[in-house]
Amino acid sequence: MQSFPDSLADLKSQGHTLIGCFPLYPPLELLHSFGLSPVVLWGLRQDITHLTRSDRHLQPYACGVARSLSEFVLSRGRELLDAIFMYNACDTLRNLPEILESSLDRHGASIPLFRLHIPAVPLSRPFASDYLNERIRDLIGELEKFTGRSFSAQTFLNSTELYNRQRRLSRDLERLAETGRIRFADCSDILLSAGRMSLDDHISILERTVREFNGRAPGHQGVRIMLSGILPPPVALLDAIERTGLTVVANDIAALRRSYDYLPAASADPGAYYRDLYRNHYPCTTILPSADSRLETIMQTVRESGVQGFIFVGEKFCEYEYFEIPAVKRMIEAEGVRTLELEIGMDDALNLDAYQTRIEAFAEMLCHETRGSRRDNDAV
Repeated sequence: MQSFPDSLADLKSQGHTLIGCFPLYPPLELLHSFGLSPVVLWGLRQDITHLTRSDRHLQPYACGVARSLSEFVLSRGRELLDAIFMYNACDTLRNLPEILESSLDRHGASIPLFRLHIPAVPLSRPFASDYLNERIRDLIGELEKFTGRSFSAQTFLNSTELYNRQRRLSRDLERLAETGRIRFADCSDILLSAGRMSLDDHISILERTVREFNGRAPGHQGVRIMLSGILPPPVALLDAIERTGLTVVANDIAALRRSYDYLPAASADPGAYYRDLYRNHYPCTTILPSADSRLETIMQTVRESGVQGFIFVGEKFCEYEYFEIPAVKRMIEAEGVRTLELEIGMDDALNLDAYQTRIEAFAEMLCHETRGSRRDNDAV
């Protein structure tokens, strides 16, 4: 696969104006409606071979997502990005704007930077909705100055419809993986590739893949498991999961299901659209008001999908995720669901043998219990 920097270089050579968006859920539709090509800076770890520049500014116990994207911006940002967008996704990411701006300015490599503050209280509170509306209006004004374009309600409506089409196709592809028609590893790779190409190209790939695999018969179903975390595990671990007789039938991954599960109503009004999107977004630890409903959502998915095992793929030092894991574990283990916790850091990408061994042991336990349960049922 082409590296992330090479993919962005290709997009620039095709005339795209690239705005690199820090995770997790930026206002892609609004940026797109101004003629920009937003790329969410996910999954840079495999392309970052050192952290020389970012480690001058970030402590080593910051998460790998923040450290790798900071290294990318500081080392290649000026070359590959026309602008950057950030919002207050978590404690680490919300503190990066000043850090990166200062370093880039010092090296004469400044990049236009846009920000949005999403209220950390429920948007059902009137002042919170009003505050978000004001921030959206401010962002629109900044984008008008940057692009030389005036805001167009019709163009924004068109962008919301395109992104909803992408979300709908992403959900369709995920369902094909749940029924074994396509490997989850391949499904995950296609979904994450959205950050490496234009929206139109990604929609075309999704359409083609869904059409191709939709006609296939359901594949062999192993022991049913659910994945959770910020990022999916590396491909080698996804291969190990499927090789050992486990089938991913559901996921709670921020870069996957949490990103496309909810389809806000297409709208020509950015304020109304983003109130809807952030108020009703799939529950995520980084959208604080929604975190209260995460346990209920996870439990509902576990029951509806018949999940027998739950694997949490922890991003090392992501305190938002780790705060809730004990509660999630107690809740689903009370339902008879086995759990496995994996913690993956910056230095683990090339040292996955220990993780594979733990997955193999987990799969062996689940498969043994499943066979025992079947024998008991047959005896009855």
